[in-house]
Amino acid sequence: MNQWRLGVRIGLVVAAAGALLTGALSSVPDRASAEPVRVAEFLAECPLSHRLPDDPIVLPKLAGASHSHDFFGNRSTNANSDITSLSGASGNCNPAPDISSYWVPTLYKGQTAIQPSGVTFYYLGEGVNRPQDIRPTPFGLKIVAGNAKATGDHDSIARWSCLHAGHVPPSKNFVNCPSGTQLETYLDFPQCWNGRDLDSADHKSHMAYPVAGGCPSTHPVPVPKLRFVIRYPVNGDPSTFRLSSGTGQTYHGDFFNVWPPAEMERRVRDCINVVLKCDHNGNSG
Repeated sequence: MNQWRLGVRIGLVVAAAGALLTGALSSVPDRASAEPVRVAEFLAECPLSHRLPDDPIVLPKLAGASHSHDFFGNRSTNANSDITSLSGASGNCNPAPDISSYWVPTLYKGQTAIQPSGVTFYYLGEGVNRPQDIRPTPFGLKIVAGNAKATGDHDSIARWSCLHAGHVPPSKNFVNCPSGTQLETYLDFPQCWNGRDLDSADHKSHMAYPVAGGCPSTHPVPVPKLRFVIRYPVNGDPSTFRLSSGTGQTYHGDFFNVWPPAEMERRVRDCINVVLKCDHNGNSG
Protein backbone atom coordinates (compact mmCIF):
# COMPACT_ATOMS: atom_id res chain seq x y z
CA MET A 1 0.00 0.00 0.00
CA ASN A 2 1.47 3.38 -0.94
CA GLN A 3 1.92 6.20 1.56
CA TRP A 4 -1.03 8.25 0.26
CA ARG A 5 -3.57 5.40 0.71
CA LEU A 6 -2.21 4.62 4.17
CA GLY A 7 -2.58 8.25 5.21
CA VAL A 8 -6.19 8.35 3.99
CA ARG A 9 -7.07 5.16 5.90
CA ILE A 10 -5.48 6.45 9.10
CA GLY A 11 -7.38 9.74 8.72
CA LEU A 12 -10.69 7.91 8.28
CA VAL A 13 -10.06 5.73 11.35
CA VAL A 14 -9.19 8.79 13.47
CA ALA A 15 -12.30 10.65 12.25
CA ALA A 16 -14.54 7.68 13.00
CA ALA A 17 -13.06 7.31 16.46
CA GLY A 18 -13.58 11.01 17.11
CA ALA A 19 -17.21 10.80 16.03
CA LEU A 20 -17.81 7.83 18.31
CA LEU A 21 -16.19 9.64 21.24
CA THR A 22 -18.22 12.80 20.59
CA GLY A 23 -21.44 10.81 20.44
CA ALA A 24 -20.60 8.98 23.64
CA LEU A 25 -19.84 12.20 25.47
CA SER A 26 -23.02 13.89 24.23
CA SER A 27 -25.08 11.01 25.59
CA VAL A 28 -23.66 11.44 29.10
CA PRO A 29 -26.09 13.53 31.19
CA ASP A 30 -24.92 16.90 32.40
CA ARG A 31 -24.49 16.03 36.06
CA ALA A 32 -24.07 19.63 37.11
CA SER A 33 -27.36 20.74 35.52
CA ALA A 34 -29.17 17.70 36.93
CA GLU A 35 -28.24 18.52 40.49
CA PRO A 36 -31.17 19.93 42.50
CA VAL A 37 -30.87 23.47 43.83
CA ARG A 38 -29.91 23.31 47.51
CA VAL A 39 -32.23 25.99 48.87
CA ALA A 40 -34.95 25.13 51.40
CA GLU A 41 -38.00 26.60 49.69
CA PHE A 42 -41.46 26.07 48.32
CA LEU A 43 -43.84 28.77 47.15
CA ALA A 44 -47.31 29.87 46.07
CA GLU A 45 -48.16 32.54 43.53
CA CYS A 46 -51.56 34.12 44.11
CA PRO A 47 -52.88 37.13 42.16
CA LEU A 48 -55.26 39.69 43.62
CA SER A 49 -58.55 38.01 44.47
CA HIS A 50 -60.59 40.91 45.82
CA ARG A 51 -60.44 44.13 47.82
CA LEU A 52 -62.44 44.88 50.98
CA PRO A 53 -62.29 47.15 54.07
CA ASP A 54 -62.25 43.99 56.22
CA ASP A 55 -59.78 42.17 58.46
CA PRO A 56 -60.97 38.82 59.85
CA ILE A 57 -57.97 38.52 62.18
CA VAL A 58 -57.68 42.00 63.71
CA LEU A 59 -61.36 43.05 63.37
CA PRO A 60 -63.35 39.81 63.11
CA LYS A 61 -67.08 40.07 62.31
CA LEU A 62 -66.83 43.84 61.81
CA ALA A 63 -67.50 44.28 58.10
CA GLY A 64 -66.24 47.59 56.73
CA ALA A 65 -64.42 48.50 59.94
CA SER A 66 -60.89 48.23 58.56
CA HIS A 67 -58.82 50.18 56.08
CA SER A 68 -58.84 48.66 52.58
CA HIS A 69 -57.00 45.37 52.12
CA ASP A 70 -55.93 43.48 49.03
CA PHE A 71 -56.76 39.78 49.46
CA PHE A 72 -54.91 36.95 47.73
CA GLY A 73 -55.57 33.23 47.66
CA ASN A 74 -58.87 32.28 49.26
CA ARG A 75 -61.70 33.91 47.29
CA SER A 76 -64.15 33.95 50.18
CA THR A 77 -62.20 35.98 52.75
CA ASN A 78 -64.19 38.69 54.50
CA ALA A 79 -64.74 39.99 58.03
CA ASN A 80 -66.69 36.87 59.02
CA SER A 81 -64.14 34.32 57.77
CA ASP A 82 -63.05 31.51 60.03
CA ILE A 83 -61.31 28.21 59.46
CA THR A 84 -64.59 26.46 58.60
CA SER A 85 -65.69 28.96 55.96
CA LEU A 86 -62.24 29.24 54.42
CA SER A 87 -61.81 25.45 54.28
CA GLY A 88 -65.02 25.14 52.28
CA ALA A 89 -64.06 27.78 49.71
CA SER A 90 -61.79 27.92 46.68
CA GLY A 91 -58.62 29.89 45.99
CA ASN A 92 -56.68 31.38 43.09
CA CYS A 93 -53.16 30.24 44.01
CA ASN A 94 -50.70 28.22 42.03
CA PRO A 95 -50.56 25.52 43.44
CA ALA A 96 -54.32 25.03 43.66
CA PRO A 97 -54.23 23.08 46.96
CA ASP A 98 -53.21 26.27 48.77
CA ILE A 99 -56.48 27.96 49.74
CA SER A 100 -54.87 30.02 52.49
CA SER A 101 -55.77 33.67 52.83
CA TYR A 102 -53.12 36.40 52.54
CA TRP A 103 -53.76 40.14 52.71
CA VAL A 104 -51.97 43.51 52.80
CA PRO A 105 -53.07 47.18 52.83
CA THR A 106 -54.07 48.59 49.46
CA LEU A 107 -51.47 50.75 47.67
CA TYR A 108 -52.57 54.00 46.04
CA LYS A 109 -50.86 56.28 43.55
CA GLY A 110 -52.67 59.54 44.04
CA GLN A 111 -56.31 58.48 44.32
CA THR A 112 -55.93 55.34 42.20
CA ALA A 113 -55.74 51.92 43.85
CA ILE A 114 -52.93 49.91 42.26
CA GLN A 115 -53.35 46.23 41.43
CA PRO A 116 -50.17 44.20 42.09
CA SER A 117 -48.43 42.84 39.01
CA GLY A 118 -46.74 39.93 40.79
CA VAL A 119 -47.43 38.22 44.09
CA THR A 120 -45.30 35.38 45.47
CA PHE A 121 -45.47 33.83 48.92
CA TYR A 122 -42.27 31.99 49.79
CA TYR A 123 -42.00 29.34 52.50
CA LEU A 124 -38.34 29.21 53.48
CA GLY A 125 -36.02 27.14 55.62
CA GLU A 126 -33.70 30.04 56.35
CA GLY A 127 -33.57 31.84 59.69
CA VAL A 128 -32.78 28.78 61.79
CA ASN A 129 -29.55 26.79 61.78
CA ARG A 130 -31.23 23.39 61.49
CA PRO A 131 -33.85 23.31 58.70
CA GLN A 132 -34.34 19.60 59.44
CA ASP A 133 -36.04 20.65 62.69
CA ILE A 134 -38.66 22.82 60.97
CA ARG A 135 -42.21 21.56 61.48
CA PRO A 136 -45.28 22.09 59.28
CA THR A 137 -47.18 25.32 59.78
CA PRO A 138 -50.22 24.36 61.91
CA PHE A 139 -53.58 24.27 60.14
CA GLY A 140 -55.57 27.36 61.11
CA LEU A 141 -52.56 29.38 62.31
CA LYS A 142 -53.05 33.14 62.10
CA ILE A 143 -50.07 35.50 61.90
CA VAL A 144 -49.72 39.26 61.52
CA ALA A 145 -46.37 40.79 60.56
CA GLY A 146 -45.45 44.47 60.40
CA ASN A 147 -46.97 47.47 62.14
CA ALA A 148 -50.06 49.17 60.72
CA LYS A 149 -49.56 51.99 63.24
CA ALA A 150 -45.84 52.60 62.63
CA THR A 151 -44.79 56.21 63.09
CA GLY A 152 -41.36 55.94 61.48
CA ASP A 153 -38.46 53.62 60.69
CA HIS A 154 -37.89 52.74 64.36
CA ASP A 155 -41.12 50.75 64.73
CA SER A 156 -41.43 49.43 61.18
CA ILE A 157 -40.21 46.23 59.50
CA ALA A 158 -41.37 47.29 56.03
CA ARG A 159 -38.92 46.93 53.14
CA TRP A 160 -39.47 48.75 49.84
CA SER A 161 -37.18 48.40 46.85
CA CYS A 162 -37.19 48.51 43.05
CA LEU A 163 -37.38 45.51 40.76
CA HIS A 164 -34.35 45.47 38.41
CA ALA A 165 -32.81 48.56 40.00
CA GLY A 166 -30.29 47.27 42.49
CA HIS A 167 -28.57 50.64 42.71
CA VAL A 168 -31.58 52.04 44.59
CA PRO A 169 -31.08 51.12 48.26
CA PRO A 170 -34.08 49.55 50.03
CA SER A 171 -36.00 51.63 52.55
CA LYS A 172 -38.74 51.23 55.13
CA ASN A 173 -40.67 53.91 53.26
CA PHE A 174 -41.44 54.25 49.56
CA VAL A 175 -38.47 54.60 47.20
CA ASN A 176 -38.02 56.45 43.92
CA CYS A 177 -37.87 53.72 41.27
CA PRO A 178 -36.55 54.72 37.84
CA SER A 179 -38.63 54.46 34.70
CA GLY A 180 -38.93 50.90 33.45
CA THR A 181 -38.79 49.37 36.94
CA GLN A 182 -41.45 48.46 39.48
CA LEU A 183 -41.97 49.14 43.16
CA GLU A 184 -41.72 45.98 45.25
CA THR A 185 -42.06 44.94 48.89
CA TYR A 186 -40.59 42.18 51.04
CA LEU A 187 -42.19 41.20 54.34
CA ASP A 188 -40.82 38.42 56.55
CA PHE A 189 -43.09 36.77 59.10
CA PRO A 190 -42.01 35.35 62.46
CA GLN A 191 -41.35 31.61 62.27
CA CYS A 192 -41.09 30.45 65.87
CA TRP A 193 -44.38 29.17 67.31
CA ASN A 194 -45.20 28.68 70.99
CA GLY A 195 -46.54 25.21 70.18
CA ARG A 196 -49.99 25.87 71.65
CA ASP A 197 -51.94 28.82 70.28
CA LEU A 198 -53.19 29.42 66.75
CA ASP A 199 -53.70 33.10 67.58
CA SER A 200 -53.19 35.54 70.46
CA ALA A 201 -54.82 38.74 71.71
CA ASP A 202 -52.42 40.95 69.75
CA HIS A 203 -52.14 38.36 66.93
CA LYS A 204 -48.38 38.34 67.39
CA SER A 205 -47.44 37.04 70.85
CA HIS A 206 -47.90 33.37 69.92
CA MET A 207 -45.09 33.81 67.36
CA ALA A 208 -41.51 35.10 67.58
CA TYR A 209 -38.56 35.73 65.32
CA PRO A 210 -35.46 33.51 65.63
CA VAL A 211 -32.53 34.69 67.71
CA ALA A 212 -28.98 33.76 66.65
CA GLY A 213 -30.23 31.01 64.35
CA GLY A 214 -32.58 29.39 66.83
CA CYS A 215 -36.04 29.74 68.31
CA PRO A 216 -36.36 31.15 71.84
CA SER A 217 -37.40 28.76 74.63
CA THR A 218 -40.76 30.53 74.88
CA HIS A 219 -41.48 29.73 71.21
CA PRO A 220 -39.62 26.47 70.62
CA VAL A 221 -41.29 25.20 67.44
CA PRO A 222 -39.75 26.41 64.15
CA VAL A 223 -42.07 26.53 61.13
CA PRO A 224 -41.24 27.67 57.58
CA LYS A 225 -40.47 31.38 57.31
CA LEU A 226 -43.22 33.02 55.28
CA ARG A 227 -42.09 35.87 53.02
CA PHE A 228 -44.47 38.09 51.06
CA VAL A 229 -42.93 39.49 47.84
CA ILE A 230 -45.33 41.82 46.03
CA ARG A 231 -44.63 43.97 42.98
CA TYR A 232 -46.61 46.96 41.79
CA PRO A 233 -46.50 48.40 38.22
CA VAL A 234 -45.62 51.92 39.38
CA ASN A 235 -42.46 53.95 39.77
CA GLY A 236 -41.29 57.52 40.19
CA ASP A 237 -41.94 60.14 42.86
CA PRO A 238 -42.50 58.32 46.17
CA SER A 239 -44.55 61.24 47.52
CA THR A 240 -47.37 60.18 45.17
CA PHE A 241 -47.77 56.81 46.93
CA ARG A 242 -49.69 55.95 50.07
CA LEU A 243 -51.09 52.87 51.73
CA SER A 244 -54.64 52.56 53.01
CA SER A 245 -52.95 52.30 56.44
CA GLY A 246 -50.71 55.36 55.94
CA THR A 247 -47.05 55.76 54.96
CA GLY A 248 -44.93 53.00 53.47
CA GLN A 249 -43.63 52.28 56.97
CA THR A 250 -47.11 51.03 57.99
CA TYR A 251 -46.91 48.15 55.52
CA HIS A 252 -48.05 44.91 57.14
CA GLY A 253 -49.40 41.53 56.20
CA ASP A 254 -51.85 38.97 57.52
CA PHE A 255 -51.82 35.20 56.97
CA PHE A 256 -54.50 32.61 57.74
CA ASN A 257 -53.13 29.12 57.04
CA VAL A 258 -55.56 26.88 55.17
CA TRP A 259 -53.05 24.62 53.40
CA PRO A 260 -54.36 21.04 53.53
CA PRO A 261 -52.28 19.50 56.35
CA ALA A 262 -51.00 16.60 54.21
CA GLU A 263 -49.78 19.02 51.50
CA MET A 264 -48.04 21.26 54.03
CA GLU A 265 -46.42 18.24 55.71
CA ARG A 266 -45.19 16.85 52.37
CA ARG A 267 -43.62 20.11 51.28
CA VAL A 268 -41.90 20.70 54.60
CA ARG A 269 -40.55 17.13 54.57
CA ASP A 270 -39.51 17.02 50.89
CA CYS A 271 -38.35 20.62 50.41
CA ILE A 272 -37.55 22.38 53.70
CA ASN A 273 -36.17 19.59 55.88
CA VAL A 274 -33.84 18.28 53.14
CA VAL A 275 -32.90 21.77 51.83
CA LEU A 276 -34.28 21.60 48.31
CA LYS A 277 -35.84 24.27 46.09
CA CYS A 278 -39.25 22.97 45.03
CA ASP A 279 -41.58 24.04 42.24
CA HIS A 280 -45.27 24.90 42.55
CA ASN A 281 -46.14 21.21 42.79
CA GLY A 282 -43.72 20.66 45.67
CA ASN A 283 -41.21 18.76 43.54
CA SER A 284 -37.49 19.43 43.35
CA GLY A 285 -35.25 19.34 40.29
